[in-house]
Amino acid sequence: MRISSKGRYGLAAMIDLAQNEKLVECVTIISIAERLGISKIYLEQVFSLLKRSGLVISVKGAQGGYKLAKAKEKITIGEIMRAIEAGLFEKAESSTHKEQATIEKAIDELVWKPLDSNVDKTLESIFLSQLVDESSKNQKGKDFMFYI
Repeated sequence: MRISSKGRYGLAAMIDLAQNEKLVECVTIISIAERLGISKIYLEQVFSLLKRSGLVISVKGAQGGYKLAKAKEKITIGEIMRAIEAGLFEKAESSTHKEQATIEKAIDELVWKPLDSNVDKTLESIFLSQLVDESSKNQKGKDFMFYI
């Protein structure tokens, strides 16, 4: 399975947003872009998709930015990926001529349906809060500053 840059950046940006929303009321795209080293223009496109899917809310004004539309414990990775990677969840195209429908049905039943089902189950079983927690766990020990 191949996830595009947009999908990978979108997932990373959602983690960053969830990590930083307690520090400020709204998180700006510029601050996310700087922390992650991602183009601001590219992130604007990603956040447009996330907003359209109802995963984030935009707030206009001097103190504006983005915030999660619901608790990070209720946002699945599946929701995020569906918002950004629409093509990932499209049905596989036919591999054979119509005359060979039995082959196509066998492939569909034994390969594509189980694969789609397992990918879907996995993405729906992981929540944004879990990725935030894992990221925080990995960060511990890297925050120390040693002076001599």
